Amino acid sequence: MGLRQVIREPLLHFFLLGAALFVLFGWLNRGAMDAPDEVVVDQARIDALVGQFERVWQRSPTAPEIDGLVESWIREEIMYREGVALGLDVNDSIVRRRVAQKMIFIADGVAPEPPSEADLAGWLEANADAYRIEPVYSFRQVYFDPAKHDDDLRARITRLAALPSVPQGDATLLPAELQSVRQSEIARTFGSDFAGALDELPPGEWQGPVESAYGLHLVQIVEKTPGRPATLDDVRDAVQRDWSAARTEEINESFYRTMRERYTVRVEADVRGGGNPAAARSR
Repeated sequence: MGLRQVIREPLLHFFLLGAALFVLFGWLNRGAMDAPDEVVVDQARIDALVGQFERVWQRSPTAPEIDGLVESWIREEIMYREGVALGLDVNDSIVRRRVAQKMIFIADGVAPEPPSEADLAGWLEANADAYRIEPVYSFRQVYFDPAKHDDDLRARITRLAALPSVPQGDATLLPAELQSVRQSEIARTFGSDFAGALDELPPGEWQGPVESAYGLHLVQIVEKTPGRPATLDDVRDAVQRDWSAARTEEINESFYRTMRERYTVRVEADVRGGGNPAAARSR
């Protein structure tokens, strides 16, 4: 291969460009190269690595495993620092997202003060419908498939309800009898219209027709416990959990707003869509 062919080789061009970038990086960072940072692995770091291992594997690590955890962390730390020195973190959406997530975790770690009785009572009063105690039913049902009967089916079901014997219906996979079932569970099985209609049925007698998502039914309420507003003692754990979650969200939002006020944000694009650039504006 002649000299001209060597000079024209793309691989040579790539090598020379890489060497030039390396020299340039060394010149720009000669202070950091002369005095590399120290990597310190203190006891707190080792405890954190051991704790993470125990959460994942549900056991304590052995001595060689601890050595491996430490060496892995050192490797990761050095690679991270070198990457930052090279500017690899700049304009990297993954790194940006991870750092933002860590800030969110910091905010999440600010736990609210424990609620007082007045806090919990006020929350329950403001959200009473979310904690209402559901009605509970024990009932029997007989199913009728409208596709197997004529238009007189409703009238026929009404007549069957008055008979002293248990009426006969059509075959179905729906349960013929349920014991002490909450209204929401009944709605998942039979549909919300059927579950709501049970409120109006008196216990003891066959009643119908009652419509479900599948067809028509005769229903006999065996026992009914009406729904009622919950007291704080009924739902204390749920109220405290929800109050704490809402309070934590408020703290997080306040944390963000405090940081947000330190910035002037300029939007130089039409964020509403439509394709027309908007004038730059501060937010």
